[in-house]
Amino acid sequence: MRLLECRAIMPIKKITPMPRAIGFAMLSVMLVSGAAFADDYQVRMLRVSNPFARATPPGAKVAGAFMTIKNQGTETDRLVSASSPVAGLVEIHEMAMDGGMMKMRALKGIDLKPGATVELQPGGYHVMLEDLKQPLKQGDQVPVKLTFEKAGVLDIKVNVERMGAAAHTH
Repeated sequence: MRLLECRAIMPIKKITPMPRAIGFAMLSVMLVSGAAFADDYQVRMLRVSNPFARATPPGAKVAGAFMTIKNQGTETDRLVSASSPVAGLVEIHEMAMDGGMMKMRALKGIDLKPGATVELQPGGYHVMLEDLKQPLKQGDQVPVKLTFEKAGVLDIKVNVERMGAAAHTH
């Protein structure tokens, strides 16, 4: 009898098709927007997005990792180092023209000014993976640990794209 009394006090409402459709649409938008940011990582006010590397042929010992880093804060920070279990050595590098020739050099870090976006891309700044322990295969994800001077450590997954990929295609 108590159950019947509760139903009389709190009637059960049926969900009409319109609210159900709205709920489904909202859920769909949340899932799609979540997928759009699946390759974004954040530590404090630094956002790292679209990390990728190119697949390497068998026997290759080096590869570059590329990404976008945005400083959303009000203080300058600095990418000071990187590491990965897939490489014996990981360095921050820059490709730049010097006397009419393109040269690559290791850097002690990359400054990230407030509000600035820094692109690590082929032909520019990049994270150099040296002494690879195995080839990077298209479709794999490579763990990389980025260390920032102020924001600290950020673990990311770098998507391995096809050989020769010019930009993030994932």
